[in-house]
Amino acid sequence: MERYILAITGSSGSILGIRLLEELCKNSVVHLILSEAALVVIRSEIGISLTEKPEDWIEKKFPAKKVFLHRDTHIWAPVASGSFISAGMLIVPCSMKTLSAVANGYASNLIERVADVTIKEGRKLLICPREMPFSAIHLENMLKLARLGVTIAPPVPAFYHKPQTMDDIINFLVGKILDSFGIKNDLYERWGGDV
Repeated sequence: MERYILAITGSSGSILGIRLLEELCKNSVVHLILSEAALVVIRSEIGISLTEKPEDWIEKKFPAKKVFLHRDTHIWAPVASGSFISAGMLIVPCSMKTLSAVANGYASNLIERVADVTIKEGRKLLICPREMPFSAIHLENMLKLARLGVTIAPPVPAFYHKPQTMDDIINFLVGKILDSFGIKNDLYERWGGDV
């Protein structure tokens, strides 16, 4: 069973991180890192209150031993070590602060440290930046990371699958994130069907 690291930062789009967590847990073990700001955004955007005991929510929602929670202040967590083996890390959504820190090697919290280690160890890293627009600074940071092999996956929807609901759009975006990471899924109807 694969082991992934998923970080959710405090930018808009936390529903993508939560939906991605649900999908990854179907066939994998996930080490989830939540920033303090993510807890606030999740409550605001999704209505899930995780500020007091996110462990309780995870225990109720996910099978035992499928999700291991880390706060971004737990810099000493096992996932911060290069000796912790994983299939890679996804930061969904990724704030511009986190993007800048990762692009410039500034590892001041667990999310930034794990991303730094992931790059150092040559493992897969995918960053899903927060909503547009992007400044030249943001784009330069993304380019710097892309040149290092990091996958930059902005949450840009397509409409060829004719989405009818918000869930259709969310599933498309999460499906594309999984595709970009090489994880099989059937979250959206692909162009050309089964051809």
